Amino acid sequence: MNAMADTVRISEVRANAYTIPSDAPEADGTYAWDSTTIVVAQVLAGGKSGIGYSFTDQSVAAVVRDALGPLIMGLDAFAIPGIHQAMLRRIRNFGRAGLVATAISAVDTALWDLKAKLLGKPLCMLLGAAREDVPLYGSGGFTSYSLERLKDQFGNWASQGFRWVKMKIGSEPEQDPRRVGAARHCIGKVGLFVDANGAYSRKQALQLASDFAEMGVEWFEEPVSSDDLEGLRLVRDRAPAGIDIAAGEYGFDSFYFRRMLDAGAVDVLQADATRCLGFTGLMQADALCVARCMPLSLHCAPALHLHAALSLRQLRHQEWFHDHARIEHLMFDGAPSPHSGVISADRNRPGIGLELKMADVSKYSV
Repeated sequence: MNAMADTVRISEVRANAYTIPSDAPEADGTYAWDSTTIVVAQVLAGGKSGIGYSFTDQSVAAVVRDALGPLIMGLDAFAIPGIHQAMLRRIRNFGRAGLVATAISAVDTALWDLKAKLLGKPLCMLLGAAREDVPLYGSGGFTSYSLERLKDQFGNWASQGFRWVKMKIGSEPEQDPRRVGAARHCIGKVGLFVDANGAYSRKQALQLASDFAEMGVEWFEEPVSSDDLEGLRLVRDRAPAGIDIAAGEYGFDSFYFRRMLDAGAVDVLQADATRCLGFTGLMQADALCVARCMPLSLHCAPALHLHAALSLRQLRHQEWFHDHARIEHLMFDGAPSPHSGVISADRNRPGIGLELKMADVSKYSV
C-alpha cells in the first residue's frame, strides 16, 4: 500500500495510566511528591501503533478513551491538523487548559508517532531535522534532598559532560543561598540554573537574584508565579544581566505563550509537548519564538521530545528531568541515554523510537 496515496483509517484508540514511585521523596518550592503518574495513549492504524503520553492525572486516560477516541475513530491517520482541530472543538465545553490539554497532547504525539511509523521513517526526518543532537541540562536537586545527595547528583552529571544543571529552590528561602553555594562549589565551571516554581514574592525574587548572580547562577526559572506576568517582567528587567528569566512550562496552548511573550515576561520561553497540545502545539510555540527572536527550552519528558526537538529552529536545550528520564527508561524500549551532555535519535527506529515495555509496566497500572 502506498500510504501517501491511500487513506489510512484510525482503527483503535487506547489509553492507560501508570503510577511509578519516586526513588526518594521529592519537593520543590510549592509542592512535594513521592510518585508520578503517566498516561499513555496509543492510536492504531494500518497495522501500526503510535505512542504518546503525558505526565498528568490518571483521569486523563478516561478523557482519551471516552471523549477523544470515539471522535477520531475512522479518520485519516495522516490528517493530523484536521484531527487536532476536531479534538479542540470536541472539548470546547470541558475547558481547554489543564487535564484536557494533557489528554489532547498525548493523542497528538501518538498521531505524529503513528504517521512516521506508517511511512517507515523516524519522526525527526519527517519533521526535517535541523541538528544532530539535543543539548541537555541535568534537572533535579530537589529541596527535599540533603546537601550530600544534591552534590552527588550534580557531580555525576558534571562528570558525564552536562554543560548545565538545575536545582529546586523556594521551600525555605532563607536556606537557598547556602544550598546554591554548595551546588556551585561541587560543579565547578558547569552552568548553574535555579527553579523556584513560583514560590517567591517579587521583592524576594529580586533580592535572591542578586545573591545568586554572585554565585554564577545564569538561569532563574519561575522566580514568581507564571500567572504574574507583571512580576516576571519586573524581575526580568531588574535582575542582573547575566541571569535569564525563564517560564512557560504551564503553557497549555499558543495563546498562553503569546500572552507571555507580549508581556515581555521572559528571556527564554519554556514549552512542554505533554501539556501544550502535543507536537502540533510545540511547533506553534517554536514559530512564536522565531517571530520574537526568542530562545526556546523544552520542559521535562526528554525521550518524548527528542525527535521534535531536533527540528525546532529556536531550541536552546532540553531538560533532563531526573523523574521523567528514570520513568521513560523503565517504561519504554528505545529511550535515549546522554552522551557528553546531549542526546541523539536512533534513526533506525521509526516514529519517536519508543515502544512500551508491556511486561514491565503492568505492575504500575492504575
